[in-house]
Amino acid sequence: MILFCKKIKRAAGLVLLLTLLATNTFAQKKKKEDSAVQGLRLREAEFYFTEGEKFFILEDYAKALIYYQKALEANPTNGTIHYKIAEVLSKSQKQEDLVKASISIENAIQLDKTNKFFYLSAATIYNSLARFDKAAQVYENMISEVKGTEEYLYELAAVYQYANRMDDALRTYERAEKALGINEISSIQKMRLFIESGKVNEGLKEGEKLITAFPDDEQYLMAFTEVLSKKGMREQAIQYLEKYLSRNENAPGASMLLASFYRETNQEQKARPLLIKLFDNTSADLSSKLIVLGTYNAELNNNRSKGISDADKEAFALSLLEKLKASDGENTNVHIIGGDLYLSTGRNREAQKEYLIAAESGEVNFEVWENLLYLEIRLEQYDNVLKHAEQALELFPNQAMIHYFNGFANLRKRNYEESIYSFEQAKRLSTSNAALTSEVNGMLGDAYNAVKNYEKSDKAFEDALLYNPNNDAILNNYSYYLALRKENLEKAEKMAATLIKNHPDNPTYLDTYAWVLYVRQKYKEARKAIEKAISTGKATATHFEHYGDILYQLGEVDGAVKQWEKARGLNAKSETLNKKIANRKIYE
Repeated sequence: MILFCKKIKRAAGLVLLLTLLATNTFAQKKKKEDSAVQGLRLREAEFYFTEGEKFFILEDYAKALIYYQKALEANPTNGTIHYKIAEVLSKSQKQEDLVKASISIENAIQLDKTNKFFYLSAATIYNSLARFDKAAQVYENMISEVKGTEEYLYELAAVYQYANRMDDALRTYERAEKALGINEISSIQKMRLFIESGKVNEGLKEGEKLITAFPDDEQYLMAFTEVLSKKGMREQAIQYLEKYLSRNENAPGASMLLASFYRETNQEQKARPLLIKLFDNTSADLSSKLIVLGTYNAELNNNRSKGISDADKEAFALSLLEKLKASDGENTNVHIIGGDLYLSTGRNREAQKEYLIAAESGEVNFEVWENLLYLEIRLEQYDNVLKHAEQALELFPNQAMIHYFNGFANLRKRNYEESIYSFEQAKRLSTSNAALTSEVNGMLGDAYNAVKNYEKSDKAFEDALLYNPNNDAILNNYSYYLALRKENLEKAEKMAATLIKNHPDNPTYLDTYAWVLYVRQKYKEARKAIEKAISTGKATATHFEHYGDILYQLGEVDGAVKQWEKARGLNAKSETLNKKIANRKIYE
């Protein structure tokens, strides 16, 4: 019996051992299988992530998101995948996508609290959601968790400002100053915050602390005084600049700023010595000098628009321009501002020369070509207009004004077909500019009339008058052309009458009105109009010839011949006029 029991125990022990061995073998096998599955899933996640990166680089964010999400399914504990999903979602402007992005980036941070890029992405997302308190907390957590991120204290302070937590913003700038030292960002921002909250003295102390720490740094002084000026403390700003310049005479930036403050406070005479010294300093920044001249140009141009003349200011501005041309005459921008100044002071020929030098010396903006062509039109340099319009069109083929100038010059040179082509191009490109379209239609009316395409001419004039029924030039030309053709004379008289009503003493319009009446055989009324035109003292050969024609129709032949002779005195080359005088009769 005892032996039997021993056998049973021995057998049971053997079974237990075999069971343990089998269990251990199974566990090892399962562990190997789990490890294999894990490796497979990681490789799968890596594949999907790589595909997602490819589409992200190609900016196909929809496909990138699909692959990132598949990567996340294979490896849900990878913080970088959560981060990339958040990055894709944050590209959207939709609120719901930004909320999803915030959830993803929070998951990323939970999985890796030491990656500063996760925190920065989170802060950006929360700022986009206008959740500034949350963005501030993200920055706080990052600065606490990640070494070497104290530089982001400035971003944190800015977020507190967005959240209207000004005290927290001030404390954060203090922290930044302790960690990174006194610098422009913290000092200027603290100064602004103090001044805006009514703590002016504290604000001034901050500014003084900055310029005391860096007494020779011109940029810090300028930043400080510019803030003072913007906050309505210009007199204090002037005092700081004057003090600085008393010990730093060659400080062009501070000099220019002080000069601008003097001018803004009507102390022009104090500004001028500083500006002369600045422009004589060849090492001073050219852009600063251009800004000064730009300011003068704006003032002079504004004066000109109001009919105000300031010869002293004009002379001073032009003297600064001469200094600049002497020191930097090769710079295109110097000639551009020169053209602007001459244009603002009514010196058209000088302005045209400066713009031309600028245009020929390098690439310039459209306004330079526009001004150049405008001036050449004004100066009646039509060959130059055609030449330079062609050059400008190579650079700006879709600018309606260049086509307009080209058409105008061709019209004046009687190249009617070319002018029509240019005006039609200008019209096509000016559909959004009703005023220019109307002007172009008026020109097309003249050009089509010249080639005797009267149907298109009338249509162009009618279209122009739709925009402005009282356009003087169009009313004059359209009514005169109708009179010459003896067509639609009632309409012609109505348009000419409108002209006289608006301009009762204009000799050109009076002559047009007289001629329309003449064609309508209203000779007595025509006589009154033409005599009034001549009485202005601005009569031309055409006026006297028309007067003679009217008198002839009234039976006053001697008087008619006398007026024709006056016309011949002003236009001796007219064969028709000579025949009228010789034969004492009209030739229609």
